[in-house]
Amino acid sequence: MIALDTNFLVYAHRVDNRFHAVAARFVSELAEGKSPWAIPWPCLHEFYNVVTHPRIHAVPTPIDIALNQIDVWLESPTLHLLSETAEHWPILRALVSRAKLQGPMVHDARIAALCLAHGVRELWSADRDFSRFPALCVRNPLIQP
Repeated sequence: MIALDTNFLVYAHRVDNRFHAVAARFVSELAEGKSPWAIPWPCLHEFYNVVTHPRIHAVPTPIDIALNQIDVWLESPTLHLLSETAEHWPILRALVSRAKLQGPMVHDARIAALCLAHGVRELWSADRDFSRFPALCVRNPLIQP
């Protein structure tokens, strides 16, 4: 199963992003395809935060449009929303401990732990910080073949 990180969702949504067209195509293919795909819940929360934030975008996405975008993704019958399970803490604890993380970097560890607990085959992300978690296969199909 492929999971999508926040930045991938933002690129697919924001037409002012240079990766918009290709990211939107990839997300559409996943959402309309027959194979299961996933979004970690924290990535949906962060997506909303990023696209509606006036300090990040000169023209932020209006609230209704951002909420509707999330609704559209949630309508995909093959989408799996990744949330914490009983296995979450041991996995997260190990990732944080191994990488000696603190502060905001724990967010990425949380995403990695969710993916690992749910058997995600590959996380699509443009965030190189995920290299701290070698147990998780991370790929950026926007720049990698």
